[in-house]
Amino acid sequence: MSPATTESKTIMGQDNMVSHTEDLKCDGAAGIAVVIGATGAFGRVIASKLLGRGLDVLAVARNTGALEALQQELPGIRICCADVSSGESTELIARALTGPVRAVVHGPGVGVAGGILDADIEILNEAVNIKVGGLLRVVRATESHMSKGSRIIAIGGHYGLEPTAYAASAGVANAALVNVVRQLSLGYGPRGITAHVVAPGPAETERLRAVAIARAEQGGMSVQQVLDQMLSESSISQFTTPEQVAWAVSLLLDEEADAMTGSTLMLDSGRRRGLP
Repeated sequence: MSPATTESKTIMGQDNMVSHTEDLKCDGAAGIAVVIGATGAFGRVIASKLLGRGLDVLAVARNTGALEALQQELPGIRICCADVSSGESTELIARALTGPVRAVVHGPGVGVAGGILDADIEILNEAVNIKVGGLLRVVRATESHMSKGSRIIAIGGHYGLEPTAYAASAGVANAALVNVVRQLSLGYGPRGITAHVVAPGPAETERLRAVAIARAEQGGMSVQQVLDQMLSESSISQFTTPEQVAWAVSLLLDEEADAMTGSTLMLDSGRRRGLP
């Protein structure tokens, strides 16, 4: 996107910032894509993908510096500093909206609690608050701007559907997320708004290494042994990539994806063994 004329303004809150860059040549029909966790490994690639698709991307994250760096990397985006684990985020995101919302993409990161036998319960609670509570806060901030064809897309994870003893926070929070997204699909269905989960398997990110460290400590192995074992759990011996996740999000914006409302799109690289 190469705007001929732009107008920039900044709205300051207590410790919050919303930076607006209004592109006077923006395709209004494309609408806004609100990307939560936009500075993370998945979020930055998703934001780039949706920007390339012509959407007005509102990147949301907790760290102002990281958002400003992302804006330098992707000049077409707008940024909003908000923590979706807090109720204040609803108003901050709502204030940043300047038109119809085509998609909400909810992909914030959560802490690693370790294995279920000794998981930190506070980290588990916070993970559910960020994944589930955060999604509901964002949806409530954007719902008056959504209409028929709008998408609610949550980035979940393989461990929410294929439980393991060594990834407690990912398993618990993502399992809850699948249920909530199904409920949202039923609640917003009459308005033609659909809700979806994208569930990647272990991905090549810093979080993967944190999970591997926790699993290594639990199993008395080296981190490299854990990573090799995790690769062997894939039928194609691969980790999922952020680019594959961004592709799936973009796919769900197609009109034909209406039929997938309430469902989970698995990107686990052949790890899941259960049916369906």
